[in-house]
Amino acid sequence: MMKSLGQRQAARKLLLIVGSVFSAIFVLGSDQPGVRVEPTDSVGPRAVEKQTETAVIRDYFEAWRSLSGALEQNRADLLDLDFVGAAKQKLGETIQEQIKLGIQTRYRDTAHDVRLVFYSPEGLSLELVDTVDYDVQILDHEKLQATQHVRARYVAVLTPTEVRWKVRVFQADPK
Repeated sequence: MMKSLGQRQAARKLLLIVGSVFSAIFVLGSDQPGVRVEPTDSVGPRAVEKQTETAVIRDYFEAWRSLSGALEQNRADLLDLDFVGAAKQKLGETIQEQIKLGIQTRYRDTAHDVRLVFYSPEGLSLELVDTVDYDVQILDHEKLQATQHVRARYVAVLTPTEVRWKVRVFQADPK
């Protein structure tokens, strides 16, 4: 009886964890972007396990949320959980420029079309290409100045850390 009780408690904890991951992904309900992830047949010399693919996609979209919050609030510290290296540095510089100008930018991504394109042999980086539709608003001292709809292609390289994948390279890809 104790063993089955322990197993039930473990199962409940697992359901809570899974539920919190899904609720983090769908926090705003209908305000969440539409997402299409192309099937990964071959992405280089190393196969992508389903668990890895799920974690990479989850962490990549979490990075979009932290990016949006950091740019809207002009807080580079909000990038710490999801970005490292060159991506974090460039985005931090963008936030510093916004602060100097007294502006904020508000991003609302509406659609993503993601394709995993390369997984390094040693498993230390995974590259993806994302065609994103988003709206960007520019606020000057919290007053809306402009709104623009953008469709852009981004290249991102993610690298694993202790507990999650972080975006190391994040750049718009000129078409």
